[in-house]
Formats: sequence, C-alpha cells, structure tokens
Amino acid sequence: MLSKKKTLEMLDVIDEMFPDAECELNHRNPFDLTIAVLLSAQCTDATVNRVTRSLFEKYHTPADYLSVSVEELMEDIRSIGLYRNKAKNIQALCRLLIDEYDGKVPEEHSELVKLPGVGRKTANVVVSVAFGVPALAVDTHVERVSKRLGICRWKDNVTEVETTLCRIVPEERWTQTHHQLIFFGRYHCTAKNPKCNVCPLLDDCREGQKRKKVIVDAE
Repeated sequence: MLSKKKTLEMLDVIDEMFPDAECELNHRNPFDLTIAVLLSAQCTDATVNRVTRSLFEKYHTPADYLSVSVEELMEDIRSIGLYRNKAKNIQALCRLLIDEYDGKVPEEHSELVKLPGVGRKTANVVVSVAFGVPALAVDTHVERVSKRLGICRWKDNVTEVETTLCRIVPEERWTQTHHQLIFFGRYHCTAKNPKCNVCPLLDDCREGQKRKKVIVDAE
C-alpha cells in the first residue's frame, strides 16, 4: 500500500486533472438527490438522469410517489436496473419520511441509513452534497481507482476502502476527493481500457505498471 505522503501527492495530481468535479446526478433538493442516488445503484448517472428528467416532473414530494400504484412507479423507472425493488424502496422510503420525518429528508447520516434502499454510500452522498457535511462515499469508481493505485488492498471491502481514505485524506477534502476519484475513474482510469499510456500517475501506479509490463512482454 502507498504511504500517506505518496497517496496525497497522487490525489493532488487528480485534483489538478479534475478541479471542478461534482455530483453529476440532476436534482433540485435533498429529496430528489436521495431518490437519484437510490436509483443509481448498479446504474450509470447518465441513465439515471434520463429517467429522472420526466420522473422529477411527475413527482415532487413523498406524497406524490405514494399517490400512484407501485406498478405505475415501476413503469416510470423501467429502464433502470433493478427497477422493481427500487420502486418498492422508493415508496417505502416516502412512507417513512412522511410518518417519521415530517416529509423531509433527515440531515443526519445515522437517520438516513434507516431509510429503505439507503445504504452507507447513499447516505454519504446525501449528507455531503445536499447538506455540506464532509463525507467520502465509495462507489465502484472510487473503489477501483483506490485499489489500482495501491491506496488500498485488493481484498479490502467497501467499508475498509472508505476507512483507509478517510484516515489519509484531511476531512475538509473528503467530499472533493470523492468527486474527483469518481471523475478519474469515470473518464480516465476506466474499468475497461484505462488511459494508462497518458496517465500522469503511471510511474507510481501498481496496476498501470503491471499493464505496461504485459504490453512490453507481448512485444
């Protein structure tokens, strides 16, 4: 694993590459954001944004989502993966918001994770993006990049990756680092065909060095 000094140096480079990285899920308020992040599980932000364009025109409040049958809501989000379970979770979440939180999304992480369909990652995104609370959510991009670069171990689970990053990265940079690692993984260090040949981190990237060696050996 990389040292703290080397990790922060690499994150500084990523910061220079993506200084304006931010949440790419379209939303108008904390409630919309919660719904969008819930929908984004195992789905791209681009697909979610296509669906929420009409979804957010039709539904504005928790009560709106409960005013239709779950079958109608399923049809509204049908192009999203796992749409059946997500529709059920959305309605259960809306019911709990009305019954326990006066129809508003709670600001506390400990309360957010009590909502149906909201796990630790979703809660981290909501508290950081909607409420400005430092958090470092680990999605598939953050996990992949952290392991490829050697910041974390390949065998680490998502919680361990988050713990390692939060230990190394100053708290005031958690949210920024979350978005920048996502952009780095989404647009540069992609799951397939990462841009190792033009990567400024190649010399220190353990995965990049492995890929480079494979190419050289093949030649």
